[in-house]
Amino acid sequence: MSTSSTDHWHDPALPFVEARRACHSRACYKAHSHPSFSIGAVDEGFSHFRGAGHGSQRLCPGTLVLVPAHRVHACNPEPNSAWSYQMLHLDAEWLQRLRGECGLPDEPRGAPARISAEPGLYRQFCQLVERLFSAAGALEKETALVTFLSEQAWDDCAPLPMAPAADSAALELDDALHTLDDERLAQLTLAELAAMAGLGRYALIRSFRRATGLTPHAWLLNARVNRARQLLREGGELAEVAYRLGFADQSHFQRVFKTHAGTTPGLYRRTR
Repeated sequence: MSTSSTDHWHDPALPFVEARRACHSRACYKAHSHPSFSIGAVDEGFSHFRGAGHGSQRLCPGTLVLVPAHRVHACNPEPNSAWSYQMLHLDAEWLQRLRGECGLPDEPRGAPARISAEPGLYRQFCQLVERLFSAAGALEKETALVTFLSEQAWDDCAPLPMAPAADSAALELDDALHTLDDERLAQLTLAELAAMAGLGRYALIRSFRRATGLTPHAWLLNARVNRARQLLREGGELAEVAYRLGFADQSHFQRVFKTHAGTTPGLYRRTR
């Protein structure tokens, strides 16, 4: 039986990008979203990509999937099987500025996820991720990243129609959550979430179910995990991060973090 492994890379010198490689993984993720633009590649095995809707897309080796920021999704291996994949997470504002430099159109909010089965694009992506994990310097890595992103218009990537555009209330609330400090994020109630979205409590629940497939509670957990990733990248201690974000204890923090990020917070923090 092949050994499962997961590697992460991020560098304080390049705070706008992080990468992950997983080999022979059977880990499954809950539906989640990122404030970052994500690009994933299937290396071995088969997986199913699901958006906020009911449909799914089977992904085979050599497939790339592009997931806009705030797009609720989950990508998991087929039942009773493992897969290998690579992921790149890009700061959405940094990417938008880069696209502006290159004269490329802005990525609209609520854009669908897209896939590509183009072999050349897959090879270039693999080469980029390999460079990021290498001992090359920050300038060389940034050059490779900017070159790859600037030379791709993504015109040939097919949209995945099963994931509806996010509801405006969900997007506005996501923006509001991003501005809160850690203590406030940890203590929000349903009534406060509804007030931030300008809705009643039941209207908020219906809006979230329609737009994301998640409950407001699950959405808030997702926001707390995304904040935890930021704090851990900055070197925050596990116990302190768990406490600041309102998790009951480190065990609770670890369980929630792993179902969203595919690794433990301790391993994520140690990666440099």
